[in-house]
Amino acid sequence: MRAKDIMTTDVATIAPDMEVAEIAKILMDNKISGVPVVDASGGTVGMVSEGDLLQQVGLAGETRRSWWLRLVSTPEQEAKDFVKSHGRCAADVMTTNVVSIGEDTSTAEIARLLEERRIKRVPVLRDGVLVGIVSRGNLLHALAGHRDDGPAAPSADDRTVRQEVYKALQGKGWTSHGATNVIVTDGVVELWGWVESEMERKAMLVAAQEISGVQRVIDHLGSVPPGT
Repeated sequence: MRAKDIMTTDVATIAPDMEVAEIAKILMDNKISGVPVVDASGGTVGMVSEGDLLQQVGLAGETRRSWWLRLVSTPEQEAKDFVKSHGRCAADVMTTNVVSIGEDTSTAEIARLLEERRIKRVPVLRDGVLVGIVSRGNLLHALAGHRDDGPAAPSADDRTVRQEVYKALQGKGWTSHGATNVIVTDGVVELWGWVESEMERKAMLVAAQEISGVQRVIDHLGSVPPGT
């Protein structure tokens, strides 16, 4: 499998000038731990994670740093920490040295990249524009969905089905969470994500089953109490 077979395409993004409080709300509402920062041209300029936001709590309250931290720190690092702890928008707190991949990057390469860089997610770019994101969760979904009787990798038809399922699920008034992941192998669709009601679950399963080429739909959707 490759990035295009497992990536989440309905990606929540933020602008560089979005305020920290709004970013925190987006992370909570979408039940994600990080979000790409995208400029007006669609390019990824940074990433804001829970860790970046938590630095506002951890660093803003510091009145005095340990002597050994002061010893190894530099004026540039001190300035960076100050911006991180006092910044009010994405451009202030985001991580800028973001690693990205292409759609044809293999899952093995992605897993190695996440492990080596000690990151939880990586944006997927096409001609420099964000088209998806692959998280550790996406990799686990692909691993959990592996079946001995299925092909080694999705076919062109499977990829078309995946795109159509995403289209069928996006922009619906009855979907409560945007981070749904779709894995398709040999016409079998597996849905991963969260729902807030059994009726929402049923609607998602019916919408996927209606797509031409779908042989079966496997439900991996978790239940979340409304408003959490």
